[in-house]
Amino acid sequence: MARPRKPLLSTDRIVDAARALVDSEGLAAVSTRRLAAELGVSGPSLYNHFRTKDQILEAVADSVSAQVDLSMFDAGDPRGWRTALHDWAVSYRAALRAHPNIVPVLAQGPGRRPAGLRLADAVYGAMTDAGWPPAQATSIGALMRYFVLGSALGSFAGGFVDDEAAYDPADYPHLGQAHLLAEKQDVVDERAFETGLAALLDGLGVQYDQVVAAPHH
Repeated sequence: MARPRKPLLSTDRIVDAARALVDSEGLAAVSTRRLAAELGVSGPSLYNHFRTKDQILEAVADSVSAQVDLSMFDAGDPRGWRTALHDWAVSYRAALRAHPNIVPVLAQGPGRRPAGLRLADAVYGAMTDAGWPPAQATSIGALMRYFVLGSALGSFAGGFVDDEAAYDPADYPHLGQAHLLAEKQDVVDERAFETGLAALLDGLGVQYDQVVAAPHH
């Protein structure tokens, strides 16, 4: 009688296990020894797929980038550049909020990561196709990334303590309601993100009208 086979060790299995570990315990929890134990394999077997811990974290970061919807940038999609940027930013932030512990790795840029590079390529291509000059298309991709990554790095509302006594009106005359912020964290943070995103896109709309849409003599 043949012995039951263990599931084959694959790159995807390693990345899934590492991502779960990062989500639950943070970047510092990841090691080849810990992952091997989680997967029920010997440590050296991981080296057939990844040479270092950093390579594993890069792969985890790219797996999160791969969760971001890019369909709004497809050639046949009817959404204009502004709506496309909005919908992409919402999807991008949702992916990062689902995996906040990997954000510091993503913040280093796409490097050689395929999904990260596809994301950058899609945004840049859509902006240049819409008529933005290449330099400004690059700047738009950068500023959107700053904005989304910043919003995912931490909660503004969650940074205030739920203790009215911490905000003495003699010291902080305008923070009388600050102790209520933590309780409404998701609502406050979501509204702040949408407010900032709308303001950012409004500003880009003005630039577009001046730089791209305006008749040139």
